[in-house]
Amino acid sequence: MEKKKEKPKNTSIYQLREGVKADFEVVNKCLIIKLMEELDHHNALTIREQSDKLISGKNIKDIVFDFTGSDFMDSSGIGVIMGRYKKIIFTGGKVAVTGVNQSVDRIFRLSGLYKIIHKFNTIEDAVEEFNK
Repeated sequence: MEKKKEKPKNTSIYQLREGVKADFEVVNKCLIIKLMEELDHHNALTIREQSDKLISGKNIKDIVFDFTGSDFMDSSGIGVIMGRYKKIIFTGGKVAVTGVNQSVDRIFRLSGLYKIIHKFNTIEDAVEEFNK
């Protein structure tokens, strides 16, 4: 018999709207956004709206964008990340990215986002660093 994987305490998973191409998970006061397709103009508005609801409703301090399921990001995606950064920076929060491929990594480097946003290999590494 297989053991069920237990969900850590203070963890909630949200799928807020049908058709949203991301999973939203809250661990302690960290919002984890797992992208399931490109962060571009087609889904930037929806992801922005859903993340903002959680940021204000769940007292979010930090945010992790997981790009494992995403191969591309355009300027709309940069706007989503910058906007969420601006929302939490004044409360001492931080933003991180994980799972970035070579293409997305290049966009982060060229745009200068790595000057304000941290990059980690895994979600767990990011959450652990934020909880220090």
